[in-house]
Amino acid sequence: MKGSKPMNRRRLTLLTTPILAAALLAGCGGTTQGDDDAGGGPAGDASADPNAEYETGLSFAMLPKSVNNPYFDASSTGAEAAATALEGAFEYTGPSDASASSQVSYIDTLSQQATDVILLSANDPNALCSSLEQARAGGSVVVTFDSDVDSSCRDLFVSQVDSDEVGLALLEMAAEQIDATGEIAILSATANATNQNAWIEVMEAELESNPSYADMELVDVVYGDDEDEKSFSETQGLLQAHPDLKAIISPTTVGIAAAARYLSGSEFKGQVALTGLGTPNQMREFVNDGTVTEFALWDPTALGELAAYTGAAAASGIITGAEGEVFTAGDLGEYTVGADGVVTLGPPTRFNADNIDDFDF
Repeated sequence: MKGSKPMNRRRLTLLTTPILAAALLAGCGGTTQGDDDAGGGPAGDASADPNAEYETGLSFAMLPKSVNNPYFDASSTGAEAAATALEGAFEYTGPSDASASSQVSYIDTLSQQATDVILLSANDPNALCSSLEQARAGGSVVVTFDSDVDSSCRDLFVSQVDSDEVGLALLEMAAEQIDATGEIAILSATANATNQNAWIEVMEAELESNPSYADMELVDVVYGDDEDEKSFSETQGLLQAHPDLKAIISPTTVGIAAAARYLSGSEFKGQVALTGLGTPNQMREFVNDGTVTEFALWDPTALGELAAYTGAAAASGIITGAEGEVFTAGDLGEYTVGADGVVTLGPPTRFNADNIDDFDF
């Protein structure tokens, strides 16, 4: 392995500071993609060395939307495995509530600790930018995963899947379960979650444009803030407000589990379909008792592992975040950086009674 941790941090500071100056001039909401030499990547003119080896001794910190969430617990397991494989240190930290303001203090602390790689699932696309810019100016590589910020505020984003694929799959599952007829509602996480909103936009557009869904109507979108009890209450409220509701789509692991718990003990069990994004271990009992027919997700453990390898690759100079760069993420294999510094894990998997027992996460 090459280099030492202090040398790595000095190199990162030199690479990152010019970019941050441009980002600060443009404002967090802007980008520097108009610069011909930027190459679409966070390191601007810096060149990658695809033959470089991963640095050892890097410090990693994962900051989820909220802790005590099975989805992010699984992601942290994958990230820690990658950090261990790279002989680095790993920390899992974050707020108990899914709010942007709560994440700011954690980012500031990680910045003060000179953490090499910060892995963030953002609760807001813009509210965290100032703190992230300070962290990057100090030499930290910022990799968002699961939920992104404005691209000028981070180095790379590790996406679960293409946003269109998620939205289309969610709507398709709901349609299959209600014969593409009737009222549907969405139980989302927070109102500002970029990933949730992107999927909802895809579903709304598809409902309007696809004749296959002409007999389906989206009547409500509510937010459980990735809190179990609030998601439970919002499910109850949806069913009271819309007595003709045929299906609920919950693109959040906390929300779908809370909604399933409510439905399983109510008169609506088997009458109102529920689908969305959940982990097999959370949802197994609800599939087995007939509350839920089918839902989907990617492997959150692999998502965390890929995020850590992506950050390490950037910190090691293997990639800068420019489109077309290639790196190997351990046993996960080879990945290519896409436009705007996005690395995509892969398509979602559907879970139902036929295959749910084949998975353990």
